[in-house]
Amino acid sequence: MGTAELRALHIHPVKAFRPVGLREAVVEPWGLAGDRRWVLIDDGGKVVTQRQRPHLAPAVAELMPGGGLRLSAPGHEPLTVPVPVPGTTVAVDIFGDKVEAVAAGDAAHAWCSALVGAAVRLVHMDDPATRRPVDPAFARPGETVSFADGFPLLLTSLSSLDSLNSLIAEGDRAEEGPVPMNRFRPSVVVGGTAAWAEDDWQRVAIGAVSFRVAKPCGRCVVTTTDQDTGARGKEPLRTLGRHRRFGGSLVFGQNLVPETTGTIRLGDPVTILE
Repeated sequence: MGTAELRALHIHPVKAFRPVGLREAVVEPWGLAGDRRWVLIDDGGKVVTQRQRPHLAPAVAELMPGGGLRLSAPGHEPLTVPVPVPGTTVAVDIFGDKVEAVAAGDAAHAWCSALVGAAVRLVHMDDPATRRPVDPAFARPGETVSFADGFPLLLTSLSSLDSLNSLIAEGDRAEEGPVPMNRFRPSVVVGGTAAWAEDDWQRVAIGAVSFRVAKPCGRCVVTTTDQDTGARGKEPLRTLGRHRRFGGSLVFGQNLVPETTGTIRLGDPVTILE
């Protein structure tokens, strides 16, 4: 294998919307700057994602200076959304976690409701340092996270994707492969490692920033969703179920928690610390 390095870097300004590729990103204690600070919620306060609404996949949220958004989607006029003024918060239920967030304005709610086809609100995590702790079963004191599924960053590997796609090609749903990396919605993508090497990592550094590997990433139905069209199939969950089942989870990728902060860039070396 070649030298391990950072090959791709993404943020998702609104959870469930299309990723934004970057050449560099600032690592904050709770994740990459600008990543998943916004989310949609339904009338009951529950987070709305591609799990329930796969047609969110093509929607785009561009991060604006100051943290606001420019929303766009096929068939919808673009809308600029400023960061809401701090004040009254609303309760958000994200996979059972109760989190306070600040609601965007009525124009954002109307735009997002038209996109989803049901009443939703767009909300912003105003203070990621205090709002949502990392799962205590895998966290150290004081660690927090944005509206990501559970951990500040998700790492995937190009060689592991190649291996997975080879397994898909051998299966009875070969026509659904190869699946692209965007199905897995990673923060950082590593090249130059052996397939599945990340299973054994405990600590890694990307450039000068170090991370703890908290746990493998259990995958859900979103991975079966075409990120261009919102259409769903059976892969890669069918193949992960046959080859990458660990306990009750179908695993692809590793969840990371930053140990330090700083800027990471495409081409940065990836060093296995433990």
